[in-house]
Amino acid sequence: MKALILLAKAAIGFVWLILILNFFMPFPGKAAIALYIMTAFLFIMHGLQMAIFIGAFGDKVKMSGWEKWSILVFGIFALLDIRRKHMS
Repeated sequence: MKALILLAKAAIGFVWLILILNFFMPFPGKAAIALYIMTAFLFIMHGLQMAIFIGAFGDKVKMSGWEKWSILVFGIFALLDIRRKHMS
């Protein structure tokens, strides 16, 4: 399970790399606009996940600063990793 979570985090990291790269070297045509929209959507969704998780479990689960911010970057895969770490 740990290897799958690591693989999924690597895939999400690659997606973020492409999305951020689009800001500095925009892709041609309408692809850049689509990637801007996807960046905003991904940032908002992961931000909501972070806010909901910290709001619901922030006082019950001791997390480092990186674990909190990793939810913003990796989304559900960071939550699965946090669950695996704190439930075992």
